[in-house]
Amino acid sequence: MSNFDNCSEQQVIRRKKLFKLKSLGIDPYPSKEYKISHLIGTIHFIEKKKIRIAGRLIRLRILGKASFGEIQDHTGRIQSYFKNFSYSYSSRKDKEQPNFYNIFFKQRLIDIGDIIGVEGFLFKTKMNEITIYVKQLTLLSKSLRPLPQVKVDNKNKKIYDAFSNIEQRYRMRYVDLIVNDHVKNIFLIRTLIFKEIRKFLDKKGYLEVETPILQSIPGGAIARPFKTYHNTLGIPLYLRIANELYLKRLIIGGFHGVYEFSKNFRNEGMDRMHNPEFTVLELYVAYKDYYWMMNFTEELMKYIYEKILETNEIYNFKKDFVKLQSSFPRIPIIESIQQHTGFNIQNMNTNELIEVCKQLNIEVKQEMSKAKLIENIFAEKCETNYKDPTFITDYPIEMSPLSKTHRNNKNLSERFELIINGKEIANAYSELNDPIDQLNRFREQIQLSLSVSDKEKEDESMFLDQDFIRSLEFGMPPTSGIGIGIDRLVMLMTKQNSIQEVLLFPQMRPETKK
Repeated sequence: MSNFDNCSEQQVIRRKKLFKLKSLGIDPYPSKEYKISHLIGTIHFIEKKKIRIAGRLIRLRILGKASFGEIQDHTGRIQSYFKNFSYSYSSRKDKEQPNFYNIFFKQRLIDIGDIIGVEGFLFKTKMNEITIYVKQLTLLSKSLRPLPQVKVDNKNKKIYDAFSNIEQRYRMRYVDLIVNDHVKNIFLIRTLIFKEIRKFLDKKGYLEVETPILQSIPGGAIARPFKTYHNTLGIPLYLRIANELYLKRLIIGGFHGVYEFSKNFRNEGMDRMHNPEFTVLELYVAYKDYYWMMNFTEELMKYIYEKILETNEIYNFKKDFVKLQSSFPRIPIIESIQQHTGFNIQNMNTNELIEVCKQLNIEVKQEMSKAKLIENIFAEKCETNYKDPTFITDYPIEMSPLSKTHRNNKNLSERFELIINGKEIANAYSELNDPIDQLNRFREQIQLSLSVSDKEKEDESMFLDQDFIRSLEFGMPPTSGIGIGIDRLVMLMTKQNSIQEVLLFPQMRPETKK
């Protein structure tokens, strides 16, 4: 196979440039460390100030005896002026060095996309633009594929030839990050959210822990797991669908409060709100209930919101995106459904709920459980009405197998969900700590899964974790727990309507070869 097989015309041209550079004794991929004096975003203008930076060449204007380029690193961009410069890392033995400006610019052996290091001093052009006058250039990595050329008309606020095809952007996120500045900002904000949550929880004295990703029983939720096999142990293992039961074991073991940023995996459908791999913050605190957790969640959400808004000028947030009231409304789910559908489902059985769904034009299957029917009614007719943060509380007991029975109504559970911008952001309980009740609930869930079709059974399979029941029998203190969808929180704070936009590498079908 030749070096040009399956290459486009532009790729062939760049490969030929690569060979030419090598023939001139210029290593296009040097090994030696390149020391920089500044990140681009930290440069403050002082006339004649010496600068040494490295980054990707993203603009190039060759004028003849001199040229302009724009260099980008992860902190920003700066213009550079090329005229007469030396070159480092050359393997040539000649005492008299060639004209490197001619080699790189007149022979056009440098390209947009190349990663270079430049050393020089600062000055301002006639247009008053801060620029580096390059005295030395180093090619650090030759780019063999052309970048999409996105053109920005700042005057008219228009973008031309944007790299905007969704499939290409997700599949080639590395290109997306190079050419679309706003994409990089999303992931800077994501990292900031993690940092601020950790600060908040650590200050409260809660311990960050790690629990198994490979589990012998996928417990803590009702979902279809990914399954694998461990050759040495000779047993099937599952990627975790939730870490809840392990964190509760740690509360039983004596920790007062524990949390984990958990990577969870569910072998289910994909849409703009769901990805097979996703991140959840799970927190469990002993001697608390769901009323305490509502207050705590308000405090946490306000803290995150305020911290992110401190970077308002950098990340261009709108302060009125969602309104964080002094106290979030608390609305029982039965009341919410009645308000938005006109139906009081308080004491309805399964058949009556199916009839309600039909009248509301909600698709149902005859074998759906009561919990699933109520969930569908709320999701389709109620959830989207709550833009500002709202706690939906007191779910029917059938919907919450891990939650305590409500202290004032045995048909309800002590559970809430936090809805913001029409989507569930968090789910929390007063955790069930009665081992006998928990065992019975698990058995009921398994019985329900056996009464549905094979496909539905696979989707909603429930595994009985006998060790977790055993741990409860040693005694778990009254505890409240919450799971916060980090991906959805990032979507909220960056105003994205698809989970794929806030995941660096979302799952996709294999690329079709052309």
